[in-house]
Amino acid sequence: MLIVVDTNVLVSALWTRNGNPAQILSLIQSRKIIPCYDCRVLQEYHEVLSRPKFGFDAWEVTDLLAQIEDEGKSVIAEPLDITFTDESDRKFYEAAKHCGAYLITGNQKHFPEDEAVLSPSEFLEEYMQQGN
Repeated sequence: MLIVVDTNVLVSALWTRNGNPAQILSLIQSRKIIPCYDCRVLQEYHEVLSRPKFGFDAWEVTDLLAQIEDEGKSVIAEPLDITFTDESDRKFYEAAKHCGAYLITGNQKHFPEDEAVLSPSEFLEEYMQQGN
């Protein structure tokens, strides 16, 4: 199963180790789901997760990003002619549409209405319904 993870889900997963975002990160780490990304997505992950205000250890961010790169699927997403509330979210949607992946985000209102754009809890429910 292919997914694209919005940065806010990774932040939540690192903050709260037993919530839904952390369960999604665990599924990535156990290779049960495959994250898709492009260079813009990785750049945002690195920039945001490295912000001092979050207080994440540098090794933790480096290890997480290395795992996403190693286990994930790199794509070169086609630009989409869609208006976004927050243009910085465009890259996640474009990557997800390019590879036919679910987009997991805590900010669904920032994305076009699309059945493949799910909250972490909705994704986990969908994952379980598919017999995983």
